[in-house]
Amino acid sequence: MGSSLIAWIMRAIPFGTIIMYGALGEIVTEKSGNLNLGVPGIMYLGGFAGFASAYYYEKLATNPSAVVCVVIALLCALVASTLGGLIYAFLTITLRANQNVTGLALTTFGMGVANFFGVFVLNGASYTAAPLANKAFAAKLPFVSGLGVLGQVVFSYGFLAYAAIALAIALFWFLNRTRAGLNLRAVGENPATADAAGINVTRYKYLATCAGAAICGVGGLYYVLDYNQGIWATTGQIQALGWLAVALVIFTTWKPLNAIWGAYLFGTLYWLYQFLPSVLGITVSSAMTDLIQMLPYLVTIVVLVVVSLRKKKENQPPASLGIAYFREER
Repeated sequence: MGSSLIAWIMRAIPFGTIIMYGALGEIVTEKSGNLNLGVPGIMYLGGFAGFASAYYYEKLATNPSAVVCVVIALLCALVASTLGGLIYAFLTITLRANQNVTGLALTTFGMGVANFFGVFVLNGASYTAAPLANKAFAAKLPFVSGLGVLGQVVFSYGFLAYAAIALAIALFWFLNRTRAGLNLRAVGENPATADAAGINVTRYKYLATCAGAAICGVGGLYYVLDYNQGIWATTGQIQALGWLAVALVIFTTWKPLNAIWGAYLFGTLYWLYQFLPSVLGITVSSAMTDLIQMLPYLVTIVVLVVVSLRKKKENQPPASLGIAYFREER
């Protein structure tokens, strides 16, 4: 039972890290008042761009370096996902298109682009791997083996797993302790008042949307080059994780620190079906498996209902979330 419990935790933490990146990126975006439902598509763009760049670097370089591989993959993932965010920002902020429709279209666009170009990388194979990139992104700390169970549970993950926690803390500090963060929250709550106070609403919305998209893209990169062992496969897993990330934003009540434990809780609930037989001795049928994997969404619905009933302002979404700002109507 003990070994099964450890395996369960070690499966949940990397899974939670992926959706933590998506949730943190969407929190930044939504704090500006933009509701970007294109998170799954942006994660696809970031994941594929990072993978393709690492794959071709490994293939074409005479003596590829792991450090260079990591840098190239990260940069390409950030650029591709930021461009996805820029497309969304231009359509919804400048052209004032409907945010819900634009986000859903971006999800379809990101998936389509990634899978289309993935055909050329796969070149007829069922999957293609970037082994050096996977080794670099999944590298464990050197002293893990001497820490026993603690080392297994806490220190057996790639560097991006710890970077996600650091990012959540940094975003909490930024949103609550800096002028720029407070200005961003003001834009999300009441853009007309923020505009009257001299805050450049358009600039903050653009920057927050693009920065949020870049963070989401790192989640897609982590999935492909670490969690999926450096393999690009044409499955819909990234899309499912993207929607879990959107659900996590609601679950955390738009607070970055809550994304840390919330993401790991989602990961634990998602993989519950696999460890019920060994941990609790409960046999799980195929039908029950699908029901158990719905638990993160069900928990989110419960939290949404409770938050709506209690009506505490600090637990509510930004007041102007999803609403286009027309300066002429100020």
